[in-house]
Amino acid sequence: MDRIERLEEALAPLRHDLINHRIYEEMDRLDALQNFMEHHVFAVWDFMSLLKALHRKICCVDVPWVPPADSQACRLINEIVLAEESDSVNQTEYSSHFDLYHRSMKQCGAITSAIDSFISQLRQGTPVRTALASQSVPQSARAFVEHTFSIIESGNTCAIATAFTFGREDLLPHVFQRIVEKLNRESYGQLSEFEYYLQRHIGLDSDEHGPIARRLVESLCGTDESSWRTAEETAISCLIARRKLWDGIYSQRLVQP
Repeated sequence: MDRIERLEEALAPLRHDLINHRIYEEMDRLDALQNFMEHHVFAVWDFMSLLKALHRKICCVDVPWVPPADSQACRLINEIVLAEESDSVNQTEYSSHFDLYHRSMKQCGAITSAIDSFISQLRQGTPVRTALASQSVPQSARAFVEHTFSIIESGNTCAIATAFTFGREDLLPHVFQRIVEKLNRESYGQLSEFEYYLQRHIGLDSDEHGPIARRLVESLCGTDESSWRTAEETAISCLIARRKLWDGIYSQRLVQP
């Protein structure tokens, strides 16, 4: 068994708990899904922040340009950035996956004011943690993003790559996708944008970006034992943070029975 397989084996119980979380039992009404999305959108945003942190660490995004230290890793990251930040929606339109999610929230009637205000503050130069302190940001989402940014701010490339790789949206189980399909039918297409997001984003995660990201972690950690220990600790902490996000949404009764 290689190192990445051993890491995935160590994470299996945590992944099982997430994929079978009780929150999905409550996701049988449109208003419940709307509330979920209003919190989960912050996880979608910070996923992009992890990606751009990796982009900055591995590829040259400054002027003057200098050749990347690892051309293979640079290529892997650029492939992911292309799709995540500017995916092809149709023959003439391109969109980030965050914007796809945001658009799907608007279509289904979820409230976007919290994430909109947060993004607006960031555009004005407000530090992330200051913007997160706003009362409009749900507490569970705030804690989740703060955990992510503690990893980004560590500057440890292996840790950032691991968080990006093992905190992905393939943690949303197939049962969740079936729930969305059912609600979309019942709401006469009000969730068609969200269905597309799930198919596109999670499909890419599973079939293309997930394997690429795993190769990146393997390349970055190499044969260094301390790097692999960091990778395992980081991956575990990310799955625990995700579980706390799910627990927070559930315990606050933001998904109403």
